[in-house]
Amino acid sequence: MKYRVLFVCHGNICRSPMAEFVMKEILRRRGLEDFVEVESAALHTDEIGSDIHHGTRGVLREKAIPFAPRAAWLLTCEKAAKYNLVLGMDSYNMCDLRRLLGGESAKAHLLLDYAGRNGEAIADPWYTGDFDATWRDVLAGCEGLADHLEKMFR
Repeated sequence: MKYRVLFVCHGNICRSPMAEFVMKEILRRRGLEDFVEVESAALHTDEIGSDIHHGTRGVLREKAIPFAPRAAWLLTCEKAAKYNLVLGMDSYNMCDLRRLLGGESAKAHLLLDYAGRNGEAIADPWYTGDFDATWRDVLAGCEGLADHLEKMFR
């Protein structure tokens, strides 16, 4: 059975799908894709059914990160139960996760904690318009997470 990782953000069209596809590519490059399954979800209903934001698609194309069309979906307590690790992008996501996960909230962490930047948020490019800054933070968090996972599976 694979270790299951879920990235979450407010609407699941910018940060969490960026992290999903970046992480999948890092795992592929490190030969860990057979051990870890990665997905992303929303914590709010604003964008349910929407595909990846054009700004995120642009950064992924520019960085040669493969991605596929997808539809944002809402995380529920029942769906969260099937993941080993749930990673939020900011303190608002973490508040939502603690409420949603209740007794299982220990499996929720900020992505940038894995980059040694404890408590730091990945700014939402929906508001900032800075998809490059989001890319840099997502990449740092995903590389740190991959290091952690590599220790688990090697």
